[in-house]
Amino acid sequence: MKLASARAGAAFERPDPAIRLFLLSGPDQSSNRLLAQKLTTALGAAKLNVTTAQLKSEPNWLADEAAAISMFGDRKLLWVEPAGEDILPAVQAMLALPQVEAATVAIMSPTAKRNGELAKFSDKHPAVLHVESSFLSLREQVGVVMEMATAEGLRVAAPLAERIASEADGDMLMARLELQKFALYLDASSAAPKDLDEETVAALGIDQAEAELGRAGDLALSGEVARLADELILLDSGGIEPIPVMRALQRRLISLSALRRRIDQGERSDAVMRGVWTKERPAVERMLSRWTGPRLADAFMHVQKLERELLLQPVPGRAALGETLLQLARAAAARR
Repeated sequence: MKLASARAGAAFERPDPAIRLFLLSGPDQSSNRLLAQKLTTALGAAKLNVTTAQLKSEPNWLADEAAAISMFGDRKLLWVEPAGEDILPAVQAMLALPQVEAATVAIMSPTAKRNGELAKFSDKHPAVLHVESSFLSLREQVGVVMEMATAEGLRVAAPLAERIASEADGDMLMARLELQKFALYLDASSAAPKDLDEETVAALGIDQAEAELGRAGDLALSGEVARLADELILLDSGGIEPIPVMRALQRRLISLSALRRRIDQGERSDAVMRGVWTKERPAVERMLSRWTGPRLADAFMHVQKLERELLLQPVPGRAALGETLLQLARAAAARR
């Protein structure tokens, strides 16, 4: 069955024992992972990772692991990420069991088909809960930050919550980690709540260099070839590792894809842009003018492939990242 993302929180904080598979799809990967983490905490379970490739080659693995009884009585959560259409046979085999000992959470790739066979099957099955995420507006992000802050024992005013959400670039998982850091520093808890102030956030918040990791990707997607070349020199001289830069670029591509989809479906551009942080609107509008939905999807797949290569193979990371960014910049510049 399918559940709206706005109502998903309670279902993951107090999971129904009858649900065997929690399927998370949609472009907002940080919200999906946040829900999966809530589920892990609610179940008191240990996370056991598995990939689509493994389930494709061993379709019975999921059923075997889900049915296995722990020797020591501890609980586990089978965590599939990134999940793709190829896990459907494994899911069907697991659901065919008379009973299971462990639940499964599957986080779909943001480029997966919205109405693929896995989603269609999941929406109709009573033992599957499917939640499709969408990017939160800034107002919604502020609400989530304030709710998470309360859970950490922090009292946060709305303007400061907006700052935290903006510095996290809308990534609620990152915002949660920041709040946990602030709570630890202030010795705050739900039993002894503390006020979070601007000084603490300024001293301990996301480092400015970290916040600027997305600048190279934004220059590339805006077609600013010359400025990007200068930025790459700065990144290289500063010893910045390529993976964080690519992660920031992937978040931007996912965000742009969601905005482009809404515009292509007929929404007014000014209405779509209301959910974008005011300071970022000119840059986001510039990027959207240069990228269609299919080209954004291709760019995301290309960057994702490069990230896997950098993680698994000894390739010269900064050079490969620079070449990829320049290719994107030239493609964007050609659309002016």
